[in-house]
Amino acid sequence: MKPVFNTLLFTILVPATIAGWIPWRLHSNAHATSNVGLVLLSILLVAIGIAIYLHTAFWGFALRGRGTPAPIAPPKRLVVEGLHRYVRNPMYIGVLLIVVGQVILFESMALLRYAAAIWLAAHLFVLFYEEPALQRKFGDEYREYRQRVPRWLPRIPRL
Repeated sequence: MKPVFNTLLFTILVPATIAGWIPWRLHSNAHATSNVGLVLLSILLVAIGIAIYLHTAFWGFALRGRGTPAPIAPPKRLVVEGLHRYVRNPMYIGVLLIVVGQVILFESMALLRYAAAIWLAAHLFVLFYEEPALQRKFGDEYREYRQRVPRWLPRIPRL
């Protein structure tokens, strides 16, 4: 249960700040679009982003990997199941979808620039910290996983 509690704490402190509080501050004076199609699209993206994050953080990292998304308490086991079968970084994608949904809802260039900055920061973090740390910790298992599964764009298996 400790990984679940720690994941909840991390979620409140980091992803909720990045995808919730900061975007809210950036568009607090803006009004939502009146275009019903854009509103529905934004709601869909935010909902998908939340579902992706919650699934991978709690089911994947906390329960399956017995750790958290936080770099100071990472999973003890390499998580290669669930959404991680299709893409190596689904949590970052989930958080980014939440922000992109808000970009669309508020038609905000400031939020678009912020979303680009989030992706760049995540990409650099993955390249220079996360992937080398996973390689050191999991060795050949991670190398094989990295060869099989793309970093950002999901590969959907053929039926």
